[in-house]
Amino acid sequence: MTKVSVIVPVYNAEKYIEKCLDSIVHQTENEKIEIIIVNDGSSDNSEKIIKKYIENNLLKNKIKYFSKENEGVAKTRNFGIKKASGEYILFVDADDYIDETTVENLMPYMEEKIELIKFKLQRVDEKGNILEKVDGPIFDVINGSQAFNEMYSKDILIDSPCVYAIRKELFIKNNFEFKETYHEDFGLIPLIIITAKTVVSMPNYFYQYVQASNSITRNESYEKTKKKMEDVLKHYDHMIETIKGMILDKTTSENIKIYYTNAIILKLNELKEKDKKIYIKEIKKRKMFANIKARNFKQLIKKIILNINVKLYLKMR
Repeated sequence: MTKVSVIVPVYNAEKYIEKCLDSIVHQTENEKIEIIIVNDGSSDNSEKIIKKYIENNLLKNKIKYFSKENEGVAKTRNFGIKKASGEYILFVDADDYIDETTVENLMPYMEEKIELIKFKLQRVDEKGNILEKVDGPIFDVINGSQAFNEMYSKDILIDSPCVYAIRKELFIKNNFEFKETYHEDFGLIPLIIITAKTVVSMPNYFYQYVQASNSITRNESYEKTKKKMEDVLKHYDHMIETIKGMILDKTTSENIKIYYTNAIILKLNELKEKDKKIYIKEIKKRKMFANIKARNFKQLIKKIILNINVKLYLKMR
């Protein structure tokens, strides 16, 4: 039986895809894995490289390759999940790679049917030199609410799907899927966490996030910035609607609202003043200010900033 389906969304990754696939094919425990490569309409040589790689690989019977028109990473991940036969899902972006002992170390928890298994990520350069180890809490098996409460204020990578092994059943029974919006991970992963009955967080840095030496931060269009704000508000609304049907303790309910609200406040600061007024109105309409609990100094500052922005907006009406 296939235990793990490793989903690799590919878009114009000709430079990195072979190293990514090597890290999966050469797992020390590869008897129970399948590799699902989904080419999201690449315009470079990615497809040619992938097909040649499969043709020459001794484990080609474990690799499933699909090519489709470009639709974005959310639909590509959803496509991969539907094609997966494994009990667990791992996501590996085509320009990154994983430690070759990843599946072997995850397997004991998978055998116990732990629903969500978290591990760590480190940023590396193109030669594999470690640039940064991204820290976060480590804990033994607890429920999803406890796990979210452990992570939400201490872990900056809560919403990255690449640092989890996720039991496929979590997607199916809850009808979860990645939405074709900006920040689609932010919209889904926190809900997966609080839904899981069992979660563990490991100390191992299995995921290798490649920071290209020639990467350049480009200024995105302002329209895109506004669209991102619209989308995080949509994710907030979806979260509120979703947790209505859950039995959550007060702390978890408060914390997930704080988590989403904090992200929206940060996005607010990327807007021009005229648009800030529009979105402060949206924030006020949702009564999000009440979500900020000043449990620590950082949250107190955010509460003060939001309060000032709201008062300024009301003055200018």
